[in-house]
Amino acid sequence: MTNVLLLSAGRRVELAQAFASEIKARGLHAKMLATDMKPELSAVCQMVDVAVKAPRVNDPSYIDFLLSTCKAHQVGMVIPTIDTELLLLAQYRDVFAEEGVHLIISDEALVRDCRDKRLTASLFCNLGIDTPRIFERSALQFPCFAKPYDGSCSVGASVVHDVNMLSDAMLADEKMMFMELIDGSHTEFTVDAYYDQTGQLVCFVPRQRIEVRGGEISKGVTRRNQVYDYLLPKLTRLEGAKGCITLQLFSNFQTGRFAALEINPRFGGGYPLSYSAGANYPGWLIDEYLLNRKIPFFDGWEADLLMLRYDAKVLVHGAA
Repeated sequence: MTNVLLLSAGRRVELAQAFASEIKARGLHAKMLATDMKPELSAVCQMVDVAVKAPRVNDPSYIDFLLSTCKAHQVGMVIPTIDTELLLLAQYRDVFAEEGVHLIISDEALVRDCRDKRLTASLFCNLGIDTPRIFERSALQFPCFAKPYDGSCSVGASVVHDVNMLSDAMLADEKMMFMELIDGSHTEFTVDAYYDQTGQLVCFVPRQRIEVRGGEISKGVTRRNQVYDYLLPKLTRLEGAKGCITLQLFSNFQTGRFAALEINPRFGGGYPLSYSAGANYPGWLIDEYLLNRKIPFFDGWEADLLMLRYDAKVLVHGAA
């Protein structure tokens, strides 16, 4: 089975196109599939070979739906894209493997650490990577940054400048964590890393986030600078990591301070920039999981490549 399925596809057109391009480049007789809750309103679902309507990830039937879809459409590899599906898929990865389906997801233990930002901070500490300080509620320091420990896309996050900005709801929310505020003297980076099936680093590309819209990078540039030099020896191996791993951190070029915030064990929204720079993660996933090829370390990606995103459209004629 060599067909590739992109989950919760939405508007991730560039990612779907990258996989389709790499399938074609290898001469595979494989199809590109995508799922979405409303495939008729998903840009990706209008462009792939097969689009499938999916239930919500928290629906009790979701795993049965996904497994039956893979069997019915000869899917050999499944690519998750949203945080809320990661832990569930990690728990069932072996079940899918028994059916010849590769769920590209890291080990459950690592996914749990990544989904809880308090555990992520401990993980960074074990790797020797600096992180912002996390404050106890009884000993807050202002200004600070408040965010849910299992949140994503900055939902529920806010800067708290003083005690008067603390609401009862924030203090009552058990999921709310308070951490050191990383100020504007720091530059924000997202790092796209690729790990093989043994947890060995194959490639990683730091992307400077110049402008963000809706939690996703709209302007960015690849950089081979002190961020790369700082992280490379620390990320050579990450136990349980598989496929694309996205890290977010800040760097203060004047003081040399680094502050890592989170790890997302999936493709990030800005990955197409790294792909354009030569970090061919879709192709390597196909090579590694479908063609049984070993992927050597790759450091030949293009630095200082600027991405400026713009809105585009997909037209569907005769829509209901």
